[in-house]
Amino acid sequence: MSRLRKWARELKQQALVVYFAARDPRSPWITRLLALGVAAYALSPIDLIPDFIPVFGYLDDLVIVPLGVMLVLRFVPAEVLASARAKASDMVDKPTSPAMAMAIVVIWVIAIGALGLWVWRALRT
Repeated sequence: MSRLRKWARELKQQALVVYFAARDPRSPWITRLLALGVAAYALSPIDLIPDFIPVFGYLDDLVIVPLGVMLVLRFVPAEVLASARAKASDMVDKPTSPAMAMAIVVIWVIAIGALGLWVWRALRT
């Protein structure tokens, strides 16, 4: 069990590395776009497949996130990666913010609502 916790902690730190690499202007724009998507999915409390669904609920966390992180880390320049890793190691030990978690949920709800409204209007016409 401790090995699994260690792996999850390292994955969280790698997701932060991806997030900081996405925000660095020295990264190529396509890498930044991919990194933003991977970081948003990895750090978001909302999953593509909800965790309460047996087996498949954790499948996205065990497959999509690590593959996305590996893909992004492969394309990030070395100096950006070093800087992002330093920022992530400082950040991983800081406490989490429930207010920020709520803000992320609100942003996802608004984004999904806007997408749904757009699709509904497109299908109605």
